[in-house]
Amino acid sequence: METSRINDPRTPPSTPAAGCDVVTVPARQGLEAVDILRRGTAEAVGPVLHDDGGATLGFLVPPGTAAAWDVPGSTCTETDGRGLTLAPEPPVAGSDWLLPPGEADLATDPAVLRRALGEAARTIRAADGCR
Repeated sequence: METSRINDPRTPPSTPAAGCDVVTVPARQGLEAVDILRRGTAEAVGPVLHDDGGATLGFLVPPGTAAAWDVPGSTCTETDGRGLTLAPEPPVAGSDWLLPPGEADLATDPAVLRRALGEAARTIRAADGCR
């Protein structure tokens, strides 16, 4: 994923635009996936948003991911960079960075995220089955 400037007069020229999509998952599964991704040796996790209510996490993924995203229990939204900036401030009102830009890669690889979400779902099912 590359960052570039957009020609929108409402966007300050010093703010990079993110041409990315966002995969949204329930917080429990997302937090487990972040742990899985961060434990991996070569598989890095990109910036991750969480909502103020703590119900969901949003993983930034490369543009075009939404067209083929089919992971049950998650959604992938195409942003085309509309209003989404990789700045220290969260790009969406009512959200905050779990992993801010600069501390993470530019985007999470969708195939790697898909595997981590699957492993997270299996881990949660196993943990819930032990109760």
